[in-house]
Amino acid sequence: MFRAIKQQLRRRQLHSVGIREELNWTKWSFGEGEGAWTIYPEQLDTTSVVYSFGVGTDISFDCALIRSCGVTVHAFDPTPIARQWLAVQRFPKEFNFRAYGVAAFDGSQDFQPPRRAISSHYTPVKRYRQYDNSKPPFQGDVRRVGTIMKELGHRRIDLIKMDIEGGEYEVIDDMLNDHVPVAQLAVEFHHSYATIPFTYTVRVVQRLRECNFSILHISPRSYEITFVNPAYYDA
Repeated sequence: MFRAIKQQLRRRQLHSVGIREELNWTKWSFGEGEGAWTIYPEQLDTTSVVYSFGVGTDISFDCALIRSCGVTVHAFDPTPIARQWLAVQRFPKEFNFRAYGVAAFDGSQDFQPPRRAISSHYTPVKRYRQYDNSKPPFQGDVRRVGTIMKELGHRRIDLIKMDIEGGEYEVIDDMLNDHVPVAQLAVEFHHSYATIPFTYTVRVVQRLRECNFSILHISPRSYEITFVNPAYYDA
């Protein structure tokens, strides 16, 4: 009951600033539990380019999308937990993993390790106002979306799933400034972190709207939002 009330309050917070679902298009959910994402599945096929930023220890979305649509998923995560977990998993040949992350620059980035041993959430920002300095940061390789596209030979991206623990704000800004051609973006926002104000999310959503994206879906938790650029579709 308490969880449902919190979800309702978060959705009201979004509605209070005009963030609500805008497209009445077909949408499907892929994946399991908190690893599930809701997207527009039409026109996704073997020729589609899909980027999955942030793997952690859950690729249920990626595998379900591969099974249902036949896509090839290019997945990215520089963190040691993701690499260690994937090393003992079996996954389809269409799942291509690269051990670097995404950022608004090319180079290396410090990631704060998770507080809890059971968590896989390395963050490129400080999640808590007071951090445990006994755990040194992990330094991982990162690249801009535009750089990744050039390296992989992609001219456009049909779908991006982005769960990068607070780094999404700078990455989305960089994508929009660089005019990266993206048809669909499913992103988890992290204004739940003590160091990230809700206004950050409001500003980025507004920028996406100014660049012709509309909101297809808002998750029950209200942190995951899927955006679609209708200009890429015949719908």
